[in-house]
Amino acid sequence: MSLNETLTEQKSVLLAALEQDDAGTLDEALPELRAADIGEILEDIAEEEEGLVRFQALMERLPIERRANVLGYLPGELQLAWAAEIADDALLLVLEEMSSDERADLFNLLDEDRREGLLRRMARQEREELKRLASYEEGTAGAIMTSDYVAIPSGMTVSQALMRVRQTAPDAETVYQLYIVDTEGRLVGTLSLRQLMVARPGARVDDLMIKDVIGVAVDEEQEEVARLVARYDLLAIPVIDAEERLVGIVTHDDAMDVAESEATEDIHKGMSIGALEDGVSRVPLWSLYRKRVFWLVLLVFANLFSGAGIAYFEDTIAAQVALVFFLPLLIGSGGNAGAQAATLTVRGMATGDVGVKDWGKLLGRELLVAGSLGLTMALALAVAPIGVMRGGETVAMVVAFSMVVIVLFGSLLGMCLPFILNRIGWDPATASAPLVTTLIDASGVLIYFSIATALLAGG
Repeated sequence: MSLNETLTEQKSVLLAALEQDDAGTLDEALPELRAADIGEILEDIAEEEEGLVRFQALMERLPIERRANVLGYLPGELQLAWAAEIADDALLLVLEEMSSDERADLFNLLDEDRREGLLRRMARQEREELKRLASYEEGTAGAIMTSDYVAIPSGMTVSQALMRVRQTAPDAETVYQLYIVDTEGRLVGTLSLRQLMVARPGARVDDLMIKDVIGVAVDEEQEEVARLVARYDLLAIPVIDAEERLVGIVTHDDAMDVAESEATEDIHKGMSIGALEDGVSRVPLWSLYRKRVFWLVLLVFANLFSGAGIAYFEDTIAAQVALVFFLPLLIGSGGNAGAQAATLTVRGMATGDVGVKDWGKLLGRELLVAGSLGLTMALALAVAPIGVMRGGETVAMVVAFSMVVIVLFGSLLGMCLPFILNRIGWDPATASAPLVTTLIDASGVLIYFSIATALLAGG
């Protein structure tokens, strides 16, 4: 049985138990489920009729620690819907069990009056910590970091450090990577738990630690944080403030969530879709319409240039009607080649593989590759008898020559456009499919009929 089938069956069991108020079945089934699976089931339940009532009822069946864990797997609007139905005292109990980064995320979703009310009920240290984490700008390392890590003071022996790990491990998000700090809280080194466990008890952590630490500033963009974690295969990456003090860590799982989110956003932008607040199956219809309509309407008017180009060459078309037969083929080929080039460039820029400094090198490579692609596609057309059959040898020559030029132009435009957009401060991902193909449609018409006019007039 697949995972989806298993979750569907488990959801049916839970719904039936809720309707029959079968506490025994609920208490037996819920502990067997992983927190992520409970979160997915709760999302499905919330979308059904009277779903929020069942959603709240099922949440109430979970122990507080389990409830805090499940909340981390729910989208923001469901977290907010749950929090709206419970009292501040009950919410505080759950917040205390959440990891520090998820706690700050939920806290930021609440309205200002409720945030103030919760802060007044917290202990001073917890209050200051939550305010600090909640203050970081969205999309930065500070916004996704957790303060639940193991820090070891510089100068400790291995045995002292192991004692420190035992004391702080229950509240830490990860204990496999340890961070050495000086008396001012500045990060001076890092050490793995494995290194600590195999070292001599009397050895000092300062002699064992790695001093060349890979870290990020608290205001670093989250996309760069995820890239560094993936590049160096880190379990976590330390986050430091302007005074080089350790203020948190970004764990591997949070970095991968960022990578997935950024990749999804780039894919949406690549198809000229605005950033969605939620999954496509849950986002409101009006929001889905609004995110898609702007570029589509804009590109409608951009496509008018293709029509204007066709009208301009009306005499050439009237003389050789067969030219129109090949128009979709040519501009489609140019658009496909351009979209490929744009996608490769945008992805290379996103992963840090290429930058503005590589523009000249990429231009030379694209000239060779695109030229070869255009010649190959033109040769495929020349070998096929359709060109000669539809318009004769002259039209076949026009089509083959146009194929080379349009594919070459489309590929170079697709490669260069992300750099141009990046230069003027726009997201390079905007350069993908619809924008590139629309520009190539218009320019392809002009190229094709210009070549046809020149060669046919000369003929």
